[in-house]
Amino acid sequence: MFDFSNQVVMITGASGNLGGALAARFREGGASLVLVDRTADRLAEAYPELANNPHHFLAGADLTNAVAVNAVVAQTMARFGRVDVLVNTVGGFRAGTPLHETPLETFDFMINLNARTVYIAAQAVLPNMLAQGRGKIISIAARPGLEGRANQAAYSASKAAVLRLTESMAAEYRMLGINVNAVIPGTIDTPQNRAATPDADVSKWVQPESLADVIAFLASDLARDVHGVGLAVVGRS
Repeated sequence: MFDFSNQVVMITGASGNLGGALAARFREGGASLVLVDRTADRLAEAYPELANNPHHFLAGADLTNAVAVNAVVAQTMARFGRVDVLVNTVGGFRAGTPLHETPLETFDFMINLNARTVYIAAQAVLPNMLAQGRGKIISIAARPGLEGRANQAAYSASKAAVLRLTESMAAEYRMLGINVNAVIPGTIDTPQNRAATPDADVSKWVQPESLADVIAFLASDLARDVHGVGLAVVGRS
């Protein structure tokens, strides 16, 4: 169990499967949670017990919109006075066609959803982290971000951008008390992935709770000397 007492943890994409596992893990560690997703209704449905809890904050915002994200961070600062950890889980996957058959709109969608959201959220929380002299930022990358794959150009490029953003931020802020890292999951065991690949051997997949444990480590003081890492968490997938 990692101790996050008196810390404020912001999780984007919080209504998703990984977001739920992370919220449970950080809540067990005593953190105050700022859970962000596209609509507050989705969050209220996912976390009915937190909707009116003064120790937590559920915020609906378009995470590709800097004005909306900055407003959430301003509300967080007014309510809690700090943000100690940011975990960027919002993202998605579109692939299946070679580049010449992939609409430019798909490329823009992947870059905006997977990379722009990381850029905007980090930019919003970094001034507070710099002022307090400490902070942790963890993002979700993917193996196609390490090596481009056929029929996944847009997705691969977007996840490569997440890794390069992680490395650049680590280089910029490591001497200022801020750790910036990423995790590179294998296939995560979710209902959506099971439905998409019904014949897969799901015993090889990564459980969201296992990934949440690794992210909690990166957010803890035990990872104080870990900077700019893309940590593979692939199970046997």
